[in-house]
Amino acid sequence: MAKMKSTKKYYFTVEGETEQWYLKWLQDRINETEASAYKVTFDCPVQKNPLKRAKSLVVTGKTEVWHLSDYESDDPIHTKQFTETMDNMKAAKEVGKQITYKFGYTNLTFDLWIILHKADCNASYTHRKNYITPLNRAYGEQFEYMKEYKHEDNFKRCLGKLELSNVIEAVNRAKRIMVRNEENGYKLLQYKGYKYYKENPSMAIHEIIGKILKDCELI
Repeated sequence: MAKMKSTKKYYFTVEGETEQWYLKWLQDRINETEASAYKVTFDCPVQKNPLKRAKSLVVTGKTEVWHLSDYESDDPIHTKQFTETMDNMKAAKEVGKQITYKFGYTNLTFDLWIILHKADCNASYTHRKNYITPLNRAYGEQFEYMKEYKHEDNFKRCLGKLELSNVIEAVNRAKRIMVRNEENGYKLLQYKGYKYYKENPSMAIHEIIGKILKDCELI
């Protein structure tokens, strides 16, 4: 009789449905994998404001929450949204619930992370819509627009082409991107304790995904 696995719980807030669908897909893949040392459960509601999430979260001890967010562009409206997100993550520590927010950002967009499961993506883009070409190439699709790709059926079809080995590859590709950014002399900016690059591609989402895989003894 197989030994019952204990369950590790991870907390997130995400800004869109694609991020939520991805995390639920990853949760299911880990849980159906015999090699995983643990079962996992991801608490990952769509909530753009980390402070609101912290206020509503019921926890009994120190809790780490990862916020998945995009650095969408250098336009003032997007940079303002990005800094406000970090403001709210910082404020979430002050609600008296022992909550620490970590920042799983992607620059320019979460779709970069999806591409990295299948291929390198080292180009620097000026707009989120430019990711449709490498997405189509990586997944053998012919989406005309990002909105079409983000339709639930289409996005989940792409996820269906992935295995956990692709997630490990994505983590490794992301690590190489961040090493290359440092080697290129890009300035790692800091704001209220959170670090990020203004240049793309860059990200921190791979840190929590890699941690989960390591916790489960899958890497």
